[in-house]
Amino acid sequence: MRALPFLLVICIMMSAPTPAGAQRFGGNDPVCLQQWKRGGVSWISCRYGSWEQCQAETVGLAAMCLLNPYAQRPPHPDRGPRPR
Repeated sequence: MRALPFLLVICIMMSAPTPAGAQRFGGNDPVCLQQWKRGGVSWISCRYGSWEQCQAETVGLAAMCLLNPYAQRPPHPDRGPRPR
């Protein structure tokens, strides 16, 4: 009877078949390219430094550009500490 909760936890952990969505973004550049192939296969590549670079790559492809939500961005220049 004591093993039942342990077995239940093991079964739940093993039933998670797909990785989390955050693991799909590779790279730390600010712009990503999502590309689709036949059969519904898609992948995301975050290796573009600007939106224009990504747009140039999408010509003739079933693809779109999107901002990398996990990229490290510098702080906004006009936002400083608030005066007290």
